Amino acid sequence: MSADVTTVMKLLPATPRLLALGEPTHGEDVLLDLRNDLFRELVEQQGYRTIAIESDCLMGQVVDDYVTSGTGDLDDVMARGFSHEWGAFPGNRELVRWMRAHNDGRPAYERVRFAGFDGPLEITGAASPRQALTALHAHLTAEVGAGLLPCTAETLDHLLGTDDRWTNPAAMRDPAQSVGQTPEAKELRLLADDLVALLDAQPAPSSDGWEQARRYGRTAVGLLRYHRWMADPSPNRMTHLLEVRDSMMAANLLALAERGPTLVNAHNGHLQRDRSTIRMGGAPVQWWSAGAIVSARLGREYAFLASAIGTIPQHGVDAPPPDTVEGALYALPQDRCVADPRELADAALTPRVSPWYGYAPLDPAQLASIDGIVFVRDGRRH
Repeated sequence: MSADVTTVMKLLPATPRLLALGEPTHGEDVLLDLRNDLFRELVEQQGYRTIAIESDCLMGQVVDDYVTSGTGDLDDVMARGFSHEWGAFPGNRELVRWMRAHNDGRPAYERVRFAGFDGPLEITGAASPRQALTALHAHLTAEVGAGLLPCTAETLDHLLGTDDRWTNPAAMRDPAQSVGQTPEAKELRLLADDLVALLDAQPAPSSDGWEQARRYGRTAVGLLRYHRWMADPSPNRMTHLLEVRDSMMAANLLALAERGPTLVNAHNGHLQRDRSTIRMGGAPVQWWSAGAIVSARLGREYAFLASAIGTIPQHGVDAPPPDTVEGALYALPQDRCVADPRELADAALTPRVSPWYGYAPLDPAQLASIDGIVFVRDGRRH
């Protein structure tokens, strides 16, 4: 079947509130081009208004301000609005450029929106909770008055200390280098909980300011949890870190679902319904992905399209063996297609082994939990 929105919707029992488009690797132009095409069709034909990608949820506000109101300069937005250095990908730049052009002159209710749904996290560590905590505190001060808050801004500043204490890259490998279980960090976790509880107690109507404050609250609490586990010396430390990250993702996605239909783009491992697995230190680490958490909450309003690639010559990924999921799809004549996983369920397929660590093949054992497979025959951009 062709790779268009009409074909995708035929595979689904209903139009989902969150349509998750996974990818088996990051940064490949052909996958980003396909994502952009699908989003444009979803906007024009299905009424979708938001795209959310696996990038820092706080940095994403820079992009959203630009695409909705033209605030800022495109080069600066691409530099400051994405984490993981993904602002450098041409496909992401084209997405932002198209969204700004689409919104130009349109009323607010017709504009498309951008969101990051990852936490402020990198492989090397996690951000300081300062931005999220102080912004939440400032919002509540303006809304309810400083007298009702559990602490002053000066108290937060004192407890936070310098940001380099939190962002120390050595803490990712050495728990003893983390400040996540210091008395100050523990006090900040209590204060963050109190601030979020105070926000939730306000009968504020849904608005951009209120949504942003909720995002600050989720991020502050999530970051403090993440830092707490960075300081943990137990063998389960990495499992907890991965769980916290995906739970932060899930919370952001559920909040976006309240806004309206959203296309979600991230690695297959973050969006799948099955448990995610990665090998660290020679041993497998398993955790429930954001997709698994969100799917359990939303049911049929969550749909998962997994992406797969036949070849990625630039990374030594050659034609797949015929007895793999990718091999069965590679035998089809189309360069791009959307396949029904049910049509592959009875085939005797084995997992593909990738020679490149950056590409994660599909596991045939997970076909039953996938709603559709978006397949690209060749990873080179045409």
